[in-house]
Amino acid sequence: MIKNLLNLFFPKTCSGCSQHLSDNELEICTNCRHQLPLTHFHDDTNYAVHKILYGRVKLEQATALLHFSKKGIVQQLMHNLKYRGQETIGHCLGEWLGEELKHIEAYRSIDVVIPVPLHKSKLKTRGYNQVDKFGQALAKALEAEYNPSVLIKTTNTKTQVFKDRLKRNQNVSSNFQIKNGAALEHKHILIVDDIITTGATIEDCATSLLQINGITLSLATMAITD
Repeated sequence: MIKNLLNLFFPKTCSGCSQHLSDNELEICTNCRHQLPLTHFHDDTNYAVHKILYGRVKLEQATALLHFSKKGIVQQLMHNLKYRGQETIGHCLGEWLGEELKHIEAYRSIDVVIPVPLHKSKLKTRGYNQVDKFGQALAKALEAEYNPSVLIKTTNTKTQVFKDRLKRNQNVSSNFQIKNGAALEHKHILIVDDIITTGATIEDCATSLLQINGITLSLATMAITD
């Protein structure tokens, strides 16, 4: 009764199209789910994410769940996730990708999931890291540790989606530090982020993490820009 009243006065809406959700729909309506541009990178050993970082970072595995394009449904989801407090989008996408990755042998060796962190001032303003729920859901699916405190962002940079590679690389240089890295020696680490474009931020994170002795790195993101 109470649930019905809440739905009547405060109806849950789809994060993709803003239409009302039915009782059996969570976060994203069935219609939007069918329209989501899935990459299937991890199913067909597509190396699109590896190619972005080729010659810069050695990755064991790398994947992205969705294709991101301007004015598309994925952009709407990312906007709601980052700027409208809809953290459950990250959880939904993390569960989705986690369900797929846990059946792939190469991802079952992952020991620790580490999110790309926000600078403390941006975290204070936003109130949350949009990658946290995504990373937590992946860690649970892969039976791995979730550790958001290893990487610390030391420089507050602006959002860089759609900037060209040269400008992004000029803006990203030694922006991260490692805390208590010794506990991760010889671990397989999965870096998680929301969107990968040129890979400059991931490269910087990876360069910092590779100071830890004997680790191997993999990457999973919610989306990859077309």
